[in-house]
Amino acid sequence: MKILQSKPSKLPFSYYQSHDVLFLSKDLLGKVLYTQINGEITAGIIVETEAYMGVVDKASHAYGGRRTNRTETLYNHGGVSYVYLCYGIHYLFNVVTASEDEPHAVLIRAVEPFAGIDVIEKRRGLSASNARISSGPGSAAKALGIDSTFNKKELDLDEIWIEDHGIRYDDNQIATVPRVGVDYADDHALLPWRFFVKGNKYVSKPNKI
Repeated sequence: MKILQSKPSKLPFSYYQSHDVLFLSKDLLGKVLYTQINGEITAGIIVETEAYMGVVDKASHAYGGRRTNRTETLYNHGGVSYVYLCYGIHYLFNVVTASEDEPHAVLIRAVEPFAGIDVIEKRRGLSASNARISSGPGSAAKALGIDSTFNKKELDLDEIWIEDHGIRYDDNQIATVPRVGVDYADDHALLPWRFFVKGNKYVSKPNKI
């Protein structure tokens, strides 16, 4: 990990407009995801992501141009949040990317607690030293207080946003492997579109390569 000398800054709206969802999925590693709920700010360093390439991706909710009440958020312009309930239990947070009607998204699968640690620990009932506190997309969302009310939020405002703190990883520090839990996607289940920081304990399992 490299920490460049730079003043933390909120990612500009233009950042999310990139049509290269694979690049963004890697580039988001090391960025810091923030939420502010009832005046309480919590944050986590993004250490694991998955890319979903819209209508051509068999693992995407928008595959084949599918549009439902749930997936309509994906068709927004890049720079909004897509939050959905998985298996009726866990909320999962995604960053919508690209331009309107091009439903690319990046799933945030794990974060390393960074700010508001006491609040995060209370939400999860775990110590921040316990990797389970924010390992896996459901745990990461819960740690940061993300639920359905965060769906379709602009990511450059003050409820949920992402900052650049100058944390960078070299390619040899990033694992590039198939996504998790997408067996239904046939051959697309094997695409190496999951990215994580090697050796970071908050990465969800399987975390070996």
